[in-house]
Amino acid sequence: MSEVILKIENISKQYRLGQIGTGTISNDLNRWWAKIRGKEDPFLKIGESNDRSTKGNSDYVWALQDINFEVNRGEVLGIIGKNGAGKSTLLKILSRVTSPTTGSIKTRGRIASLLEVGTGFHPEMTGRENIYLNGAILGMTKKEIKSKIDEIIEFSGCERYIDTPVKRYSSGMTVRLAFAVAAHLDPEILVVDEVLAVGDAEFQKKAIGKMQNMSREGGRTVLFVSHNMASIQKLCANSVLLDNGKFVLKGKTSDVIELYLQSKQYEGYKGLYINNLIEESGIAAIELVDKNNINRTEFGFDEAITIKIKAKILEKHLNASLGFRVVDRKEQVIFTSEVKFKTILQKEGLHEFEVKLPEKFLVPNKFRLTFGIHIPNVQLIDYQEDCISFEIVETGSEFHIYGSNDFGCVIVNCNWKVL
Repeated sequence: MSEVILKIENISKQYRLGQIGTGTISNDLNRWWAKIRGKEDPFLKIGESNDRSTKGNSDYVWALQDINFEVNRGEVLGIIGKNGAGKSTLLKILSRVTSPTTGSIKTRGRIASLLEVGTGFHPEMTGRENIYLNGAILGMTKKEIKSKIDEIIEFSGCERYIDTPVKRYSSGMTVRLAFAVAAHLDPEILVVDEVLAVGDAEFQKKAIGKMQNMSREGGRTVLFVSHNMASIQKLCANSVLLDNGKFVLKGKTSDVIELYLQSKQYEGYKGLYINNLIEESGIAAIELVDKNNINRTEFGFDEAITIKIKAKILEKHLNASLGFRVVDRKEQVIFTSEVKFKTILQKEGLHEFEVKLPEKFLVPNKFRLTFGIHIPNVQLIDYQEDCISFEIVETGSEFHIYGSNDFGCVIVNCNWKVL
């Protein structure tokens, strides 16, 4: 069996909204008296889950609530969830930046944390001086830092500016240097929170490679938080999903990402269109679903999307066509598809159609769909503009390593062969 290096038991963290403390001297005294007698904090019995999008009725909120899971030595574990799910709070507790309200953490070995870009860096000091300062904060001895400083500088890619004050660094250079120091600490557990979002494509590739080597060759454990599903998919075999401060699932990364995307619905996206007032021919309903027939508005790059359409067709319009076009957020028409009724329909009535968009086809982007029924160049029977919208998120295309470079609208699997 794999050795458990980190065990998280019943971790909860409660915060009071607004002012610090319980608000009154009497409440503070009640809390203190309960602690002296070894009783439970009376204010732990109240509080609401951490749903930041709704107005609550309590002054107390649970940023984390009853989190339990184990991490094995050498495991690279992804932690995912939407903003406010409790990811950063959990990492701060693991790093001892803050203490849990309830629960305990059992660990074997040293934990190094990279929670925020350039934490502990002094802007007036040079990059070289900050390596010594940051290394000392992270627990390295001066001798350790001195033996590794050339390797740290080379890894950071900031050699030309290493004797320049950090206040003149860009945010990307700062995160490069900060990650380089943390990565060379050789901790048993490395905690990384969203730092790769600042670095460029070359640095992201180098950082991911470093974390993979730490796990495979050094037997180090990495806890990695990111909203970049491609990085999570590439780096982590297993992941944990948090939602509103609660533990949802730990399992295979592909399964966790799929569940995360199913639960993540963006305001303003429309995955369902219904029109119950059709008298003549027209579109009655349109729905976007995944492979499990679940209505969604966000899909991974490697997922197939199914469009279900209900349309009422009168006999006089059996020579018409039903079609749709896909437009991206830059207002570019990506493609158009349509079907002629006379090739598939024999009689009038309410008919159901199903169209599948292939996986690994649309590049990560936001898209809108417009549907229409028409007799080409003769009559427009029904037209529903931008009635459905969705997003493709990056979950592992071959092109994500190029960062923000424009590599087109679709990825086509052409028939390559060697002559």
